[in-house]
Order: sequence, then C-alpha cells, then structure tokens
Amino acid sequence: MTFGDEWEQLVSGARQRQSAGMRLNQLEPGSDGAGGEAATDLVVTQDDLGAVGHEAFLLHGELHEKADIVGAGADKNGEGSTARAAREFADRNLTMGGELYTTLSVWDSQVKTVLQMCAHISNHLDYSKKLHANDDAAIAAAVRGRDGTAMPVSEISKYVR
Repeated sequence: MTFGDEWEQLVSGARQRQSAGMRLNQLEPGSDGAGGEAATDLVVTQDDLGAVGHEAFLLHGELHEKADIVGAGADKNGEGSTARAAREFADRNLTMGGELYTTLSVWDSQVKTVLQMCAHISNHLDYSKKLHANDDAAIAAAVRGRDGTAMPVSEISKYVR
C-alpha cells in the first residue's frame, strides 16, 4: 500500500466519522421513526405525572415541618434554640458560636432550595397533567363529527403527514 492509498483511506474514514457526527438529534437515514428502544422509553402517562407531583408535594410538607432547625424551639422573639445556642457561645467568646451560626445559615439555605425544588416539581407536574388532559379533550372533540360520532379514518388521515 502506498502513502497515497493510505492517505485516501484516512481521509475517507474521517469524512464518515464527521458525517455521523452531523446526524445528532436526527433519525438515521432511511429510518421511519417507528419502534425502537428510544421511542418506548419516553412514554409517560398522566397518572405517572400526577403521582410524582403528589410525592413532591408530600416531601415538601414533611421537609418544611421537620427540617426547620432555624425556627425549632422558637422563643417569644422568634429566635430558634439553635440560634440562641450560637448566640450564647458567641457571647462567651467561643468560636463555636460563629461556626454554629454559619452551619445554621447554610442548612437553612439548602433546605429552602430543596423546598423550592419540590414545589417547582409538584406545581410543574400538576400543570403538565392538567394541560395534557385539556389537550386530549380538545383532540377528542376535534376528531368527532358534528353529530358526535367518531370521524372516519379516511378523514383523520388527511391530518397526518
């Protein structure tokens, strides 16, 4: 094999790899898009959306109730027992007081972040479930004839491309 032949093989291989890379987010050439693992992995029912949203709602409630160490054991001024302990340590010039304040602050910030994420997931999935239910109802109404009977397949196929 000469250098020219070897060079042509390398160039051809590089072109094939480049063209394969350019097909990202597309179907393979000649594929009809039917079947396949990827298509079946994307199925989600409205019940699934509702169940996940409900679990996120329950987690939000439990986390809000049980993970609030900032407000736990609050006195009449609204200061929690951990914050009072941190203040007491700081007043006695113990470095643990400042560290406890920092820990309390970081914990509170992280709990609030998780609470926001749970609320976002719950609200988004509840919204998605309702939106898709409305879409399904609109589609069902659109494929019915004026008299309420099912539209013939020949009529439906006009809308499918």
